[in-house]
Amino acid sequence: MSKLAQFGKRHIARGIGRSTELVIEKAKGTYVWSTEGKKYLDLTTGIGVTNTGHCHPTVVKAVQEQAATLTHGQVNIFYQKPMLDLIEGLQSKMPHPSLDTFFFWNSGSEAVEAAVKLARHATKKQNIIVFQGSYHGRTMGTMALTTSKTIYGKGFGPLMPGVHVCAYPYFQQWAAHKADPVKFNAEWCGAEALHQLELVLKQRSDPEDTAAILIEPVQGEGGYVVPPQNFMKGLREICDKNNILLIADEVQSGFGRTGKMFAVEHFGVTPDIMVMAKGIASGYPLSAIVSRKELMDSQPPGTMGGTYSGNAVACAAANATLKIFEDEKLLENTNARSEQFFSTLRAKLPGLLPKDIQVDVRGLGLMIGIEFLNAPKGFATSVANEALDKDTLVLTTSIYETLRLIPPLNITKEETDLALERVLASVEAAAKKL
Repeated sequence: MSKLAQFGKRHIARGIGRSTELVIEKAKGTYVWSTEGKKYLDLTTGIGVTNTGHCHPTVVKAVQEQAATLTHGQVNIFYQKPMLDLIEGLQSKMPHPSLDTFFFWNSGSEAVEAAVKLARHATKKQNIIVFQGSYHGRTMGTMALTTSKTIYGKGFGPLMPGVHVCAYPYFQQWAAHKADPVKFNAEWCGAEALHQLELVLKQRSDPEDTAAILIEPVQGEGGYVVPPQNFMKGLREICDKNNILLIADEVQSGFGRTGKMFAVEHFGVTPDIMVMAKGIASGYPLSAIVSRKELMDSQPPGTMGGTYSGNAVACAAANATLKIFEDEKLLENTNARSEQFFSTLRAKLPGLLPKDIQVDVRGLGLMIGIEFLNAPKGFATSVANEALDKDTLVLTTSIYETLRLIPPLNITKEETDLALERVLASVEAAAKKL
């Protein structure tokens, strides 16, 4: 461990988990450099944040110009042009024209809390239903909504009341699917999860007490799990039938990560409230919620706001990010590189593993999960460590043996070939040590 890392370990809060001991000082595109001058291929993008790559010149230029013009136009005092420009740019990107009114904040957790705040106030109801394996944040409010790992809430109770948890169709881990994958397929699991939700509404949280159902359209920290089509459509129908708001947490899955601007577009479902962060501003702290105007207008002036809400420099970065999506056709590249990743991983990974370990390569776009089924505990971490030895950064996720690959959306074909070569070599090396 370097002296700088030792200093950080002494003086940075121990509660922060960290996957490496690297100290980085420079980043560009798909690469980061340590203070020791070593270059790493970054397949983490700051956990899905720098979707346009590190230090994209368009973003850098916009930030530099904005910092010299207006750094802080406080939202409770002024309108500021970068935010208004951003709203105009975002409106055309929304999954549905009804999502037309915005509130900006700083982080994903804050935006989730803003969505819950809006839902409770607009419906005059308290309860929120979330799903097993969900991740919505680590603040006092969002800890109660997060169910992906107990570490996020352990020892911090009592947590926010009024939260109920329902089964999620993570069919790869369902006992019925394991027993008979043909009979109990993904669609069956989706229907069963909807049945379990109906039971929650009958047994634990009456619809008249339920303000909203909160879901990640693709689970992030829970394992990069894509729900079946019938589940998302059925969820929308249950919300409509029971006068419950549907909140889509697109913090990790939004802004092109899944090959569409927002993951809900894959399912043809429009949420009542949508949460955005991470990729919205290419690394600058910005988050948002969007809803229809009548819902947003139900909140009296003064009930929303924050010192740094919608910071002007962050909004400028977000405007530049939207420009990059158009100028560089990021969604087209995302889908091309997605096909490159998925086809190679699915073809080559099984042959690198012992016969008793199966592999499930899943996800959408460049939100790629690799679960090693029946692998011993710690195997995914072993693969990540092997990748680090090969100058490549990858992350694990979920309570199961799962890797997640989150490259920038503008990763090139050649960089993808290199990433695949290193990831496959890392799996092979870890497997040989079993």
